[in-house]
Amino acid sequence: MSLSRPPHDAQQDWWRGAVIYQIYPRSFQDTGADGIGDLQGVIDRLDYIASLNVDAIWLSPFFTSPMKDFGYDVSDYRDVDPMFGTLEDFDRLVQAAHARGLKVTIDQVLSHSSDAHPWFLESRESRDNPKADWYVWADPRPDGAPPTNWQAIFGGSAWQWDTRRCQYYLHNFLVEQPDLNFRNPAVVEAILGEVRFWLERGVDGFRLDAINFCTHGELKDNPPRDDIREGFIGVRPDNPYGYQQHRYDKTQPENLLFLERLRALLDEYPGTTSVGEVGDDDSLGVMAEYTQGGKRLHMCYSFNLLTENADPGHLLAPLEEMEARIGDGWPCWALGNHDITRLATRWNAEGKAAKLRLYLAFLLTQRGSVCLYQGEELGLTEAELTFDQLVDPAGITFWPSYKGRDGCRTPMPWQADNPNAGFSDSAPWLPIPAEHRGLAVDQQEHDPASLLNAYRAFLAFRRTQPALVKGDIRYHPLRDDVISLERRHLGERLLVALNFAAEPRELGAPREAHALDDAPAMVNGTWRDGTLRLPAHGIAIARVTDDVPWTPTPETRRPG
Repeated sequence: MSLSRPPHDAQQDWWRGAVIYQIYPRSFQDTGADGIGDLQGVIDRLDYIASLNVDAIWLSPFFTSPMKDFGYDVSDYRDVDPMFGTLEDFDRLVQAAHARGLKVTIDQVLSHSSDAHPWFLESRESRDNPKADWYVWADPRPDGAPPTNWQAIFGGSAWQWDTRRCQYYLHNFLVEQPDLNFRNPAVVEAILGEVRFWLERGVDGFRLDAINFCTHGELKDNPPRDDIREGFIGVRPDNPYGYQQHRYDKTQPENLLFLERLRALLDEYPGTTSVGEVGDDDSLGVMAEYTQGGKRLHMCYSFNLLTENADPGHLLAPLEEMEARIGDGWPCWALGNHDITRLATRWNAEGKAAKLRLYLAFLLTQRGSVCLYQGEELGLTEAELTFDQLVDPAGITFWPSYKGRDGCRTPMPWQADNPNAGFSDSAPWLPIPAEHRGLAVDQQEHDPASLLNAYRAFLAFRRTQPALVKGDIRYHPLRDDVISLERRHLGERLLVALNFAAEPRELGAPREAHALDDAPAMVNGTWRDGTLRLPAHGIAIARVTDDVPWTPTPETRRPG
């Protein structure tokens, strides 16, 4: 079936500068009384989502799956897992979202399937069946060892022995997530067919999971890396995956050909888009390569801002590098998602409203599109779970040095005094921390000073500022923990200053700078008589004409 798209699809670049709200369906709203969120729950909460003033939703996987990796192991790309509902529920969700002016993007897991997928069940039966070459199979080394030293992100070798074929198959993630063989043209055609299925159902775009993993290189050993730096989810001292330079197992040139085929398909459906997740040592370079020229992905995001380090210099470096490399490509930025410790905990902002507002302004004043993870607008903290409460395979494998991803996936708190915080009529699949009840939606909804309403106000304000949505960007050197930047679009010029310090700061400013009358209350810096005054963790935005110079750094000083 083909569902109509909303009238404003004529604006085909709606995604450029859009704010996309990520929904983890298991934890958003349960209407089936089984403790697991579902598609009907998303439908029931669409008015809340629309009230945030975001442009689109991103649904984490809801496809049929054994749930070994909670939906990122797909056994049927064309159906909804019964725990989430039905295809008819999904169709109603699309129509209801479009009626509220919200675009709908969905996760697509293309590099691998579940080992329960019919394709893999057939492929593993023999070396000469019609789908024998649909996955990455290889013979052992002469001593029986795996073909290469490649490591899986979730621990151990990336190769699993299969006694039916007496060969190894490749799995970059769990053993139950075998990698598809994108060197086989039949596989590419089949995957594009799965994408087309959802385009025909009216989706507006796709978030592409681990998109640089679709192709592998020569079956050669990866070299060791000199140091284990913070980066993609598997790069940690407790995980052998981080001990290698991933030269042959991902991010191969052949992947560009597949992305061009995928983009050609999307171009058949005007107004649709794609955002690729990139995990790589040179993720900024891959983001640029994957989005330049208008032939591949529309936008990409990496883990560069999903960092443990909130030092402004650390955050500014990848942004400046991205601008130097991306050309006509387009980035997408996020400070949190379903794989990363909650922002409020990770950046030491638990209960610190000023800090959380600063981080919101930091994210929403950058050039690019934005993904917001459910609960960020409430300031949710990372849930502290015991080992027996964990369900995430990564947390179970690497405990206690790494506690997994369950802490950022606990259910949304809607009502403080409800037994299950308004999420479900039954015990939820993950516990709801007591501290989240005080942050529940009903506790913040009618408080003008709440973080939730700060999000709403700033997102509404941003929509009225084309320079913040689609404008060019220029960064000034960092001084005294203040990030200063300019945004320009069609003759409009905005100055932005963000104080990451816990003390006030003063900067030299153009006398012609004028604070924006319609800026929300969280924009609390003052521009007066050639001086910008910023409170601790303060935010300032002003408008000036193009011919007025701004050199904030030499006059930066600490008041008093």
